[in-house]
Amino acid sequence: MNSIKNTFSSVPLEVEERNTFAKRIIPCLDVKDGRTVKGVNFVNLRDAGDPVELAWQYSQQGADELIFLDITATHERRKTMIELVKSVARQINIPFTIGGGINELTDADALLNAGADKISINSAAVRNPAFINQLAEAFGKQFVVVAVDTKNNSEKNIVFLNGGRIATGLETEQWIKEAEDRGAGEILLTSMDHDGTQNGFDCDLLKEINDNLSIPLIASGGAGAIQHFIDVFQQSNVDAALAASVFHYGEIRIPLLKEELKRNKVEVRL
Repeated sequence: MNSIKNTFSSVPLEVEERNTFAKRIIPCLDVKDGRTVKGVNFVNLRDAGDPVELAWQYSQQGADELIFLDITATHERRKTMIELVKSVARQINIPFTIGGGINELTDADALLNAGADKISINSAAVRNPAFINQLAEAFGKQFVVVAVDTKNNSEKNIVFLNGGRIATGLETEQWIKEAEDRGAGEILLTSMDHDGTQNGFDCDLLKEINDNLSIPLIASGGAGAIQHFIDVFQQSNVDAALAASVFHYGEIRIPLLKEELKRNKVEVRL
């Protein structure tokens, strides 16, 4: 297994090569106190169901991957709930990314053993950028997803931490480039301005960043209609699109979404 990981991690995907791959649809389970929740602009959370049951449903519907984020783990200074992670992992047969409260290599190792295919780091990466290097060296680049929560602030895109609670002085574009250089295998970019609004993804920002990346970019924040997925793939050419509430509340069914993407000449796995 290590030899496979090292092979992938030592050869960064070029932009032209990335763009030939099928686009991915990724439901996101934001979990708080053992329940899936969803809010608007990172606040006003409401219950969206049992994460284990939702994970099984999405795996059956044809989701390409699943992302599980323990959204208060960092803020509450605790580790991700390992037992819940194990329960989710047992229900699915698709790649599974886990994030929240990961600060040490032992945290990542425990999550891998619990069923994760990848881990997602956000606040820990900003506070200790060398942690990205350490994870990539220990597990391989393809295991490391760096999540970035961004918000427009006085004409600049600024990185936020702790589930959008703390503003940093980091400019989003510069931080993403540093994360890539340090060994991130993938970037998960969430627009806080668009998150939960269902008004569409921030296609302009996503295109600007994607054009300067050689690793996959996942778009997050703003999905509210099938057309928004078509737009984000056609306009920014990101590798994957993530959504939560539209899937959790049955507003968009993944099979229909993929059929419409295919009809609009967006390559997806059916």
